[in-house]
Amino acid sequence: MISVIIPTYNEEKNIEKCLKSLYEQTFPKEGFEIIVVDGKSNDRTIEIARKYADKVEIQVSEGIGGARNDGVRIAKGEIIASTDADCLPYREWLENIQARFEEKNVVAVTGFLKPSDFDGMNKYEVKVYKILFGLSNVLLYLLSKIGYYHLCGANSAFRRDAFLEINGYLNLAYSDDIEIFKRIKKKGKIILDKNIKINYSIRRIKKIGLIEYITLITINDFITMVLGHKPNKGNYIKQDYN
Repeated sequence: MISVIIPTYNEEKNIEKCLKSLYEQTFPKEGFEIIVVDGKSNDRTIEIARKYADKVEIQVSEGIGGARNDGVRIAKGEIIASTDADCLPYREWLENIQARFEEKNVVAVTGFLKPSDFDGMNKYEVKVYKILFGLSNVLLYLLSKIGYYHLCGANSAFRRDAFLEINGYLNLAYSDDIEIFKRIKKKGKIILDKNIKINYSIRRIKKIGLIEYITLITINDFITMVLGHKPNKGNYIKQDYN
C-alpha cells in the first residue's frame, strides 16, 4: 500500500482539487490511503479534507517536515508519497511511484514539477516560468547523474522503514527536502523518474517574488548541501498564499 501525506494550513481554496486528483489516479484506490495533516487551520480546510481523506490529523510536530513526519507515523503503507495541498499529481503519479519501488534496493524516488496557477499573469511572465522550470528539471536530471537528488516535498516518495530509520525530516526553515537526501542515501538507491510528475502551483514564488525566491532557495540549498549547515531562520512556512 501507498500512503499519500499532504500537509495543510488554510488551504480551503486548494485542498479539494488536490484530493479529487488522487481519486482520478490510474492506480486503484484500494491500493493507497490519503492522510491530511493540518497545522491548525482557521478556515474550512479540515471540513473539506474530511470529505475525501482517509485520515485527517492535527499537526503536533514543528514545521512542514514535522507535519509530514506526523503523517508517516500513522501511515499503514510500506511506501510514503508526499505532495502539497496546492499540487495536482498527474494521473499516473502513484502508478509510476509503485513501479519504481518494485526495483531492488530503492528507498526513495522523485520526479519533475510542471508550473501551474498562472492567474493574473501575462503570456511573457508565463513563458518565463515555464522556461525556468524546464531548466530546473534539466538541472535535476544532470545532478542525478552524479548522485545528487532534490527529494522535493511536493513530489517524492520513500520506503517507510528507511524513512523511519533516519527519523524523517528535520525541523528546518528551508531545504529540509534537500537535507533528507544526505541521510536517506545511505539506506539504498534513489531514482529520479521524469514520468513522476506534479502540476506545481507557483503562488509562493509569486508572493515572494521570482528573483528573491531564486536567491533564497539557492543560498539555503548551498548552505545545506555544500556547507552542511542547517537553516533555522525564516518564515516560509505557515503563510497564506491564496
